[in-house]
Amino acid sequence: MKNTLLAGCTLVLITSLLAAFRPEVNAPTRPRNIIFILADDHRYDFMGFTGKVPGLQTPNLDRLAREGAHVRNAFVSTALCSPSRASILTGQYAHTHKVVDNFAPLTPGLRFFPQYLKKAGYKTAFLGKWHMGNTDDAPQPGFDYWLSFRGQGDYYNPTFNINGKRVSYTDSSYTTDLLTDYALKWLNTVDKSKPFCLYLSHKAVHAGFQPAKRHRNAFRNTPINYPETMYLTATDSSKVWGESTPGAKPVVSPDLKVNMADMPNWVKQQRYSWHGVDYLYHGTISFNDFYRQYCETLLGVDDSVGRVLAWLEQNGQLDNTMVVYMGDNGFSFGERGLIDKRHMYEESMRVPLLVRCPAVARPGTKLESVVQNIDLAPTFLAYAGLPKPAQMQGNSFLPLLKGERIPWRDRAFYEYYWEADFPQTPTMFGVRTDRYKYIFNHGVWDANELYDLQSDPQEVNNLIRSPAHQAIAKDMKDQVFTWLESTGGLQIPLHPIRQKRFDHRYEGNY
Repeated sequence: MKNTLLAGCTLVLITSLLAAFRPEVNAPTRPRNIIFILADDHRYDFMGFTGKVPGLQTPNLDRLAREGAHVRNAFVSTALCSPSRASILTGQYAHTHKVVDNFAPLTPGLRFFPQYLKKAGYKTAFLGKWHMGNTDDAPQPGFDYWLSFRGQGDYYNPTFNINGKRVSYTDSSYTTDLLTDYALKWLNTVDKSKPFCLYLSHKAVHAGFQPAKRHRNAFRNTPINYPETMYLTATDSSKVWGESTPGAKPVVSPDLKVNMADMPNWVKQQRYSWHGVDYLYHGTISFNDFYRQYCETLLGVDDSVGRVLAWLEQNGQLDNTMVVYMGDNGFSFGERGLIDKRHMYEESMRVPLLVRCPAVARPGTKLESVVQNIDLAPTFLAYAGLPKPAQMQGNSFLPLLKGERIPWRDRAFYEYYWEADFPQTPTMFGVRTDRYKYIFNHGVWDANELYDLQSDPQEVNNLIRSPAHQAIAKDMKDQVFTWLESTGGLQIPLHPIRQKRFDHRYEGNY
């Protein structure tokens, strides 16, 4: 009798436990929501938890990394606004979608991932910087709700195109905050029993930087960690550019091995230019102000992330929403005398990528696999339970976030196409592995580049002529052109040059 009673109690206990961990057959499935937050020009290591910048605190980005996954090897395939954004939306390389610069028109027939989500029943919204092709701020396919602005937009007092109607601000309103206000307002309208996709695309932290009023001068007294390589291309090594404090020069390690003879001439010559530290943006701002205002402007983006997470918590949607934060490209702060992006060096092609999604990634996940911007669209579709369209060249990295071992690339390919407005940077193609980076500088009589990222993480010892590395250089060059050939990239997409040229040297040059 006791044994029978014990067995019965055990059976009831086991049944209860199983029921507790098994969803009811008729229980409604919680929607798989998606929030994608894209920052402009956010460098991969400028976040509080990386420790790169003294005093930089980004508690909300830090939270995403702590409660989700930090994709440590995230790269864009083109470090420029429009091509990268088109790659995110289409899952394709720039030579495929052909938005190869900031003025190229959208190729007819391009399909964006929100179009697939909308067809599958998602409510979709786009808010912020579009800056792509010939579409200006006009509403784009795939979005139920649209809010954008022309070109780069303005940090203060913007004019928005909201579902085809222009709304202007004249009360010192700050764009980062306004975009977040509108995003939360839209979220309050969605049916929480159905899935939604919010694409929040910030203007920040694009130059010229303007922080929110509450963040002005937050880094006024913060010391700057000048990169070791900032002075390598200088003709006057005693000069401290943009620094009012005497002797505030970077400390150069005696172990830093530099090959100046094979540093490309285009890099050396760019130092005194729009994208060089000696004449950055043609002298409109000092390097120190440039650096500090960037950090201050970034704080507003972090605030935005925090407000979105707070809404999800307050509305019971935090644990069934995939929140992804990314930069559209990186940014240089003096490395090799350069600022801005476009080139293939780490600080330009590498981006922050954070994913908070309890159904997929455990808290504190550090993903080391190579992920590129072409992988975002397939990943969003996979999370929504949709197959990858045949034209997408990226792949879903959801299995990697889950810790699964699947066949996956171990290298990132790169392309950039020469722009008339910024002729100092040539067309380039390249490939990066966990050990080496190869850069083919196209159309210029200059050195190509090969770097050993393990012994030379600052990419200043070009091994392209090293006898010991000739086989590696040849193999990597072959990889680059095999990639281009296999993906239809053995041509340079050309478009009529329609942008205005403000430099006097172009007068009468049609």
